Amino acid sequence: MTSAHRMRWLLNWMNLSTAAGLLLAKGKQCDVRPGPDGLFLAFGYTGALPVAGAFTVGNVILCRFVPDQGQLRPALLAHEARHSTQYAACLGLPFLPLYFGAAAFSLLRTGDHASLNIFERRAGLADGGYVEHPVRPLAARLKAALIRREPS
Repeated sequence: MTSAHRMRWLLNWMNLSTAAGLLLAKGKQCDVRPGPDGLFLAFGYTGALPVAGAFTVGNVILCRFVPDQGQLRPALLAHEARHSTQYAACLGLPFLPLYFGAAAFSLLRTGDHASLNIFERRAGLADGGYVEHPVRPLAARLKAALIRREPS
């Protein structure tokens, strides 16, 4: 483990995001195993949200599949590891509202939660399996939303 990985590991334990990830994994009866660079891999996640095949809480990468079905693609593992570093940089669980705010902005502008989400972009859109969508005109989106809300 590099010194940067050790620092991420320590910060995510101190900010309680890794503990939260492990509690979530235990609550969902995941098979938790040590992963590379101080990460934990939790297999067999069954929650309804998020809809992603893998997601990260602290230093815990939760995966929908079980180990017998295959392994995390190296690019996806790297993508999720970058999210782990983002948890450390955001002081832990404050990452979540920041992420959801960035996802809402991206959804408004592109119709996709990842395309303009700074956290997904910095983690690598392609590595996470995302396709970048073009920006849509904001004025037209707001006008369409207002027209739908007007009473008939």
